Amino acid sequence: MKIFLTGASGFIGGSVAAGLVQAGHEVRGLVRDPAKVPAVSATGVIPVMGTLNDHDVLIREAQAADAVVNAASSDDRPAIETIVATLAGSGKALIHTSGTSIVGDEAMGEPSGNIYDENSKLSPEPDKLARVALDRFVLDAPGIRSVVLCNSLIYGNALGAPAQSVQLPRLVAQARESGIARYIGRGLNIWSTVHIADVAELYLLAVEKAPAGTFAFVENGESSFIDMAGAIADRLGLGAAQSWPAQDAIAKWGREIAVFALGSNSRVRGKKARALGWSPKHGSAVEWLRNELPL
Repeated sequence: MKIFLTGASGFIGGSVAAGLVQAGHEVRGLVRDPAKVPAVSATGVIPVMGTLNDHDVLIREAQAADAVVNAASSDDRPAIETIVATLAGSGKALIHTSGTSIVGDEAMGEPSGNIYDENSKLSPEPDKLARVALDRFVLDAPGIRSVVLCNSLIYGNALGAPAQSVQLPRLVAQARESGIARYIGRGLNIWSTVHIADVAELYLLAVEKAPAGTFAFVENGESSFIDMAGAIADRLGLGAAQSWPAQDAIAKWGREIAVFALGSNSRVRGKKARALGWSPKHGSAVEWLRNELPL
């Protein structure tokens, strides 16, 4: 298949693109930074210069592709509206990337027993209403084989161009800078997790066979932040991980990251992905941090 993918130099997009190329697909990938073109090209992806604001590029590439994968942003509605309008009625696939912060709370390190699957009724925090609405817009798109993959906390090393994920690298960088691995509050908040290699395999399945209207949580296990911070401390040879007051975390990372990416609970169970035949092979973010986190 001819596939147009946004975010080709990113952590998710680059890894997914590399997996699609390895499976024999022709991938044209949107790249906004010319300096990243050589790394993207090295994975077999054909670079397309531009950003999500270049709607003429999105239209041209979507028209020429058999399928479109959006891995650049979960929240850019104008770009997604442009792609949907271009694909409408074509029967082509659109794989859209979302994230499980849509079920996140404002626990700031406190635990929660709430666990969601694809049949659960969602009650998103106000900050996440727009993302949930965009997911629904994609799923309801007419005449498109639309799929939304809602990723949990992703760990592992990038499979494509060098890049990092959103959550764990911030904890690691803070630990390296300060000499103390931190978790917010009591660190008892839990996120579902998934390895990037398993993510890439699911995107390939979604491109090739997911039926229209598929919404799937992407997870294989879960970990508390106190355990993940402890594993970071062990790997970096630091002392015991320590608590960080919420206000200090927000001052460091901003509200979006501190509250929803690192201080919340986001516990999901991905039944739809496994129904596609997805068999994730990696199950412990804590073990990866303790034994494989690059030093």
